[in-house]
Amino acid sequence: MTKEIDSVEFSERESTFLKEQRLGRLATVSSSKQPHVVPVAFEFDGSCIYFGGWNLVKSLKFKNILQNNKVAFVVDDLVSVNPWKPRGIEIRGIAEILRGNDYVKIVPMKKLSWGMNDK
Repeated sequence: MTKEIDSVEFSERESTFLKEQRLGRLATVSSSKQPHVVPVAFEFDGSCIYFGGWNLVKSLKFKNILQNNKVAFVVDDLVSVNPWKPRGIEIRGIAEILRGNDYVKIVPMKKLSWGMNDK
């Protein structure tokens, strides 16, 4: 029996924010439970995050995803420093390796956003 997973829906502001950004931080975990966080350039199609990269197959993030496909992805910025107005989104999801091992898709399972009420 397969368990059906509810998809995560993004608000219009969250979706616009993700489509405007180009850099996020990907967190993976090794088989020895060692965390690894790296910046990655990404694309957002309205429901999932996609990233590739030079020599992706040889990277630690790729090796970690092969062993444990649960990931976290954070995109954030500062709208203003004075007053302090950060905004961002944390996405927890499942990473799927695509297209001959040269692209990764993150399927969101949970999300948390902040600072999206202010422009």
